[in-house]
Amino acid sequence: MAAFIPTPASIPPPNALLRLQDIPNAPPNWHPLSPLSFILRAAQIYPEKVALVHTDVQQPVMYTFSVWAQRIQNLAYALIKAGIRPGDRVGVIAPNSPMIADAHHGVLAARAVITPINTRLKPSEVEYILGHSQCRLLLVDYEYLHLVAGTKIPVIVTNDTGRAGDPYEDFLAEGRCFSQEKGWPGLEAEPDENAAAVLCYTSGTTEGCPNHAQRLVSGGSGERLRGAVSLREFIDARLGANLRSKNEPPDRILPMFHAAGWTFPWTNVFAFAKQVTLRTVNYTHIWNHFLHSGVTHYCAAPTVQIGIVNDPQARRPPQHITAIIAGAAPTAHLIAELEKTGIKPVHVYGLTETYGPFTRNYDDPSWENLLLEERARLMARQGHAFATAEAARVVYPIEGDAVSNGPLKDVPRDGKTVGEIVTRGNIVMKEYFRDPEATQKAFAGGSFHTGDLAVIHPNGSVAIMDRSKDIIISGGENASSLAIEQELASHPHVLEVSVVARNHIRWGERPMAFVVLHPQHAAKWKGRHHEFGKDMKEHAKKRLPGFACPEWVEVVPELPKTSTGKILKTELRKIVAKL
Repeated sequence: MAAFIPTPASIPPPNALLRLQDIPNAPPNWHPLSPLSFILRAAQIYPEKVALVHTDVQQPVMYTFSVWAQRIQNLAYALIKAGIRPGDRVGVIAPNSPMIADAHHGVLAARAVITPINTRLKPSEVEYILGHSQCRLLLVDYEYLHLVAGTKIPVIVTNDTGRAGDPYEDFLAEGRCFSQEKGWPGLEAEPDENAAAVLCYTSGTTEGCPNHAQRLVSGGSGERLRGAVSLREFIDARLGANLRSKNEPPDRILPMFHAAGWTFPWTNVFAFAKQVTLRTVNYTHIWNHFLHSGVTHYCAAPTVQIGIVNDPQARRPPQHITAIIAGAAPTAHLIAELEKTGIKPVHVYGLTETYGPFTRNYDDPSWENLLLEERARLMARQGHAFATAEAARVVYPIEGDAVSNGPLKDVPRDGKTVGEIVTRGNIVMKEYFRDPEATQKAFAGGSFHTGDLAVIHPNGSVAIMDRSKDIIISGGENASSLAIEQELASHPHVLEVSVVARNHIRWGERPMAFVVLHPQHAAKWKGRHHEFGKDMKEHAKKRLPGFACPEWVEVVPELPKTSTGKILKTELRKIVAKL
């Protein structure tokens, strides 16, 4: 990129003191945990190291840690000048870009609560979130102003230029002026590490509103509120994320609005990593960075991973790349394809209520001598909890009462008995905001209930079988739609597949598979989808018991998905209900 010069307000003064205001009367053996310490530490140790790269835009920018820290400081002062007080919610609507990266630190520096909002929502959904969260100010990217048209909440717009004259840059400059060069010591540190730090909303994948969530929009928007998250809890979530990457966090593909970017906005800074931000999931840009920018880590949902390995530019990169996969369970076939491309998959599992992943499928040395397909099946399990999380348990409720406050009973470690994944500890959310009833239900028995059905193997590794609503009961047998999808995805002509239950006169329910064909093989089956269905059923018979084999196979151009890439089985069930 051509030489970029940050705005004058972004240049820190000489010998800037990178420390927040001391907390009065704090004991010398304690300090409140906060991810703000990461950016201050990075700016002190590696001031000239590149921290943030935003190149795939008309006006590229690049910031070092010292410059970025100054911009974050400016944002904090600008928010305070705008009337933001401790505990106030600040909404952010933006793609991955410098502004939302700034906000994950700057809003906390103002002792406010960042509320990242999905850029792909409808205006009515955004309106509800703004009302429910009671946001006091909005930071909005120019492409998404239509989502807040008519709002009475103050809006700061960014044109994503990084140049003087951009409204966001002017806002930062006002903050610098307001600070009167008091710098970081002029900002109060949050004394309560349990104070709220972020408020998340996330797209749902089940009817109306997903499990353990209130209906936020009349008729069900698929949006659910995620609880207030504390500063201390983010530290623990960040450490867990850092450990899963062996202290080398990934570059950015995952949207930062999604579960606060799985806490990587803080993890990356903790490890002094250079972050590459992309406004969209553009496979040309992704592969350009893989092949020419030295990118070594990234994180993305399975649907994005499928696009990466099947892109025409896909080839073995010159450097080792690790892919963090979560958001939905990857199939063994996808894991195998990533490995063939030279990308090491690291499978993790979690929910927004746990700030993203809290388990990882850790490598086992005994897998090295296994065939690729067999190893990939083992890697598709959800694995064990992070070091910073309490063990992931699989339990069934006593006396069949799923919301009992009595003790939870673990299922046997036989890899067969199905129960629900529960967890507890520092990386579990604080609460469902303004919904004590939902919070109490989610924490029944003293643990957080995920709603995911799983088995636990003798080595303690968790393997998800399905969401409770997605189990197919056929002739009295429980068939896991996830397990069926894993096997169907191994068909060489399948790009994506999703399975739901369809009513059957004799068996009650039978699986129906919706399949997206691989582009390289779609032409072979053009006008012959019925024959492909027969071929798929024969493939299934070799891998699945009869009750789990799909009775119907429908070839579709694409699968319905949420804005974060999760397959919307609710929409598929609507299709099935009309058949």
